[in-house]
Amino acid sequence: MSSETKPTEAEAANELMRLAKQIARHDRLYHAEDAPEITDQEYDALVRRNAELEAAFPHLVREDSPSKNVGHGIAASPLSKVAHEVRMMSLDNGFSDEEIAEWVARVRRFLALDDDAPLAFTAEDKIDGLSCSLRYEKGRLVRAATRGDGQVGEDVTRNVAHIADIPQKLATDSSPEVFEVRGEVYMDKQAFAALNAAQQEAGGKLFANPRNAAAGSLRQKDASVTAERPLRFWAHGWGAASDVPGDTQHAVVDSLREWGFPISPLFTCVDDLAGLLAHYETIGKARPDLPYEIDGVVYKVDRLDYQQRLGFVAKAPRWALAHKFPAERAETTLESIDIQVGRTGKLTPVGRLAPVLVGGVTVTNVTLHNRDEIARLGVRPGDRVVVQRAGDVIPQLVENLTPEADREHYVFPDRCPECGSEAVADEGEVDVRCTGGLICPAQRTERLKHFVSRGALDIDGLGEKTIDQFFALGWLESPADIFRLKDRREDILALEGWKERSVDNLLKSIEARRKPDAARLLFGLGIRHVGAVTARDLMKHFHELPALREAAEKAREGNEEASNSLTSIDGIGGAVVEALGDFFHEDHNKSVWDDILTQVSPPRYEVETKDSPVSGKTVVFTGKLETMSRDEAKAQAERLGAKASGSVSAKTDLLVAGPGAGSKLKKAAELGIEVIDEAAWAEIVAAAG
Repeated sequence: MSSETKPTEAEAANELMRLAKQIARHDRLYHAEDAPEITDQEYDALVRRNAELEAAFPHLVREDSPSKNVGHGIAASPLSKVAHEVRMMSLDNGFSDEEIAEWVARVRRFLALDDDAPLAFTAEDKIDGLSCSLRYEKGRLVRAATRGDGQVGEDVTRNVAHIADIPQKLATDSSPEVFEVRGEVYMDKQAFAALNAAQQEAGGKLFANPRNAAAGSLRQKDASVTAERPLRFWAHGWGAASDVPGDTQHAVVDSLREWGFPISPLFTCVDDLAGLLAHYETIGKARPDLPYEIDGVVYKVDRLDYQQRLGFVAKAPRWALAHKFPAERAETTLESIDIQVGRTGKLTPVGRLAPVLVGGVTVTNVTLHNRDEIARLGVRPGDRVVVQRAGDVIPQLVENLTPEADREHYVFPDRCPECGSEAVADEGEVDVRCTGGLICPAQRTERLKHFVSRGALDIDGLGEKTIDQFFALGWLESPADIFRLKDRREDILALEGWKERSVDNLLKSIEARRKPDAARLLFGLGIRHVGAVTARDLMKHFHELPALREAAEKAREGNEEASNSLTSIDGIGGAVVEALGDFFHEDHNKSVWDDILTQVSPPRYEVETKDSPVSGKTVVFTGKLETMSRDEAKAQAERLGAKASGSVSAKTDLLVAGPGAGSKLKKAAELGIEVIDEAAWAEIVAAAG
């Protein structure tokens, strides 16, 4: 990380917080739900960025840092939990020959070995499967467990009984008293293709890749489902052991083979860095023809006494490294570009491809992300392109092979293909969004769910399923239609699952919102950049919704006084002003606005403040609040006559810090700002009545 690009301490702390959350989410999707959303390379990039920041700012390493965690917890698993006697670690990754050379040099330095001192390694292909530990006592299998978070896994003993590669009894009379064999449960390419074909014919779930298929098949509560799946296993290591049959990695692996375990046919032992890189190249060339999927080559220091001396870092051994492969690529033709509209109104271009086989999977679609990416690649329908499936998950278009061909440039739409509303990008943003909001079919149900949510109108009885049901029946098209449901009492009562009491409770809840809080109503309309706090700030200034609309429309027309009336409000910037102007510029949105105001009558918005110890002070909330939302806490501060701010500065008077407070807490300490916890804040609120 160069000094020119090195972030400030506050920026690093914030980025580390975001990375911890992102990586934890992707760990859960990959390990616990078998449903990854990003490629292995994209995931690796997040992990590497986290490692770079932690190296540059070691004092900012978080308790929930990804560098301290392996896999993912299994709290939601239907399978029993099993504690590993010896933690199941993950591996650090290398991506270039230079990184592998540095790892070898680092091992030598740690062991204080001269350059000419012998140092042997094992090398084997890294199969893309599910880690599994098999515990044998007196030669008999007594327990099998997944890796889980490395310390606690899932009990899959009954499931692995159906995997022919896993012996129930070791093929030896001289096995150790206790020995845990560790390896990978996997599904070969042919079996995976057959399984997905059968799933498709039966209308079942299709698996993204063989690894997901293996994980989903093994982690079944009903072992009979596992029995129907063609799972395989091979061994590559061990965990708890009362005795180890050898003093080198390759000697123990030889014993595993003799005991009846399949071992990688490409497992070998080499003498130096050159041998490692040569075997990596050999395996890379063989990769397309292998019957199973791999994503790299694993290197291990061969001598076990060296392994013991090298030990471990936070979650990985120093004596092992995974040398990852680059993504597989193929050429094809971009036949067309379609625009999909997401639930937030984002317009995402999707490339339709002439079918091409990449990494064993036929690819026909590829995301083009946004209009800037299309411009960067210079792609148009008809172009020859290079596609990759990094990590065998999400296809990516990485190169245009015919950028100079005689074809017109692709013009990104300025109208939503779903509703015809203007499609615009905020200043400084690359994403183009539909301004149709509540009238856009692609966004409508999600916007309706937001409208009735707790932070908005908070209407009990209108959950997601009910909104989806009523929308499908044509009863809900816009927020105003919610208040017209009173005329559909008998229709609702005729639906399955509805009783008189539940219908009456729903209608009563709706009627109770005929005079809604104006800020909640404004927030509920889902105008971009107008969150709950911004909505309150706007209404504290304008008091009435028509006054806000008038100012927004005049500001869009270039009226400086109207624009200033908005930007003079603390916390309101140009992005909010532009978003309000865009909203009221659309006739569809104005119709929704006018329609809802025929059904509800929000009273004049006034904020009653009380004298309190924080009156006139600036309060900042940070960390996780356990008894209330951040918006609720800020609303409390405003009622107590305080100003709720989002950042710590010399003007801050009080910081309320919950668990996980990071850079804001540190900055408050540096500035000598008073810090209290959530319980102390609750006492201030209670004392003020």
